[in-house]
Amino acid sequence: MPALYATSIKSLPLFSKGKVRDVYALGDDKLLMVTTDRLSAFDVVMGQPIPEKGIVLNQMANFWFEKLAKVIPNHLTGIDPESVVTVDELDQVKGRAVVAKRLKPILVEAVVRGYLAGSGWKDYQETGKVCGITLPPGLENAQKLPEPIFTPAAKAEMGEHDENISFDKVIEMIGEKLANQIREVSIRLYKEASEFAATRGIIIADTKFEFGLDDAGQLVLMDEILTADSSRFWPAETYYVGANPPSYDKQFVRDWLETAMVDGKPWPKTAPAPALPVDVIDKTAQKYREALTRLTKV
Repeated sequence: MPALYATSIKSLPLFSKGKVRDVYALGDDKLLMVTTDRLSAFDVVMGQPIPEKGIVLNQMANFWFEKLAKVIPNHLTGIDPESVVTVDELDQVKGRAVVAKRLKPILVEAVVRGYLAGSGWKDYQETGKVCGITLPPGLENAQKLPEPIFTPAAKAEMGEHDENISFDKVIEMIGEKLANQIREVSIRLYKEASEFAATRGIIIADTKFEFGLDDAGQLVLMDEILTADSSRFWPAETYYVGANPPSYDKQFVRDWLETAMVDGKPWPKTAPAPALPVDVIDKTAQKYREALTRLTKV
């Protein structure tokens, strides 16, 4: 199946275009969300697609939405996306799209960290804290935290970096009741998913959730959840404290980009991104497929 870098659906009006998803309006109350094969790293969209990545992400998100539906309602409607486009557009949605409820988005990324990694590790090295949360001294890279922590971020405009914010800032943005609800639900989702993933030999080091409100003001889980794009997945068998294990997510691309040179200088993590080598594309696609197979195998 050829890679899908961008959609060209004409039968529905384009609602929005994100880093990975192209979203179309379906009446006033529903959206067709198509997961393309685009990949973003450091909030920059790469110039080449990762073949079948969108199909893998869509299947993985739907798997988790179903498994965690008892925790909180989600945006899925159950409507077949192939039923809402024209025949010549079926290839663009097959296996990679959902029809979702149209919600009022809450502009807070609900990040939960169970392990010290990435920007959290850098933050801890400098301050002994992660997003303002004081952690015990002496922790090492990739170490499991005593308890998962909620480290929210404010969603940025396309091409800009999301900004880590304090929980007090979240309260200021959306109110104490909703902020507390989002924190509690996010940590519960992370814990339940982590416990299940552990039975499949996968460590979920951290992840992010997004929420919206329906017409009744009820909190609803939306966008994508617990995919290799929105989470840091580590194979348990190669995990050890002190270094990031080889991961199932786009950390593989991030690691390559950290060493990429543009005009003789390190890439400044701004658009345009350097061209990914073929072997990086192939290995990344393989990592995504491995994660799906491992999580969803019976």
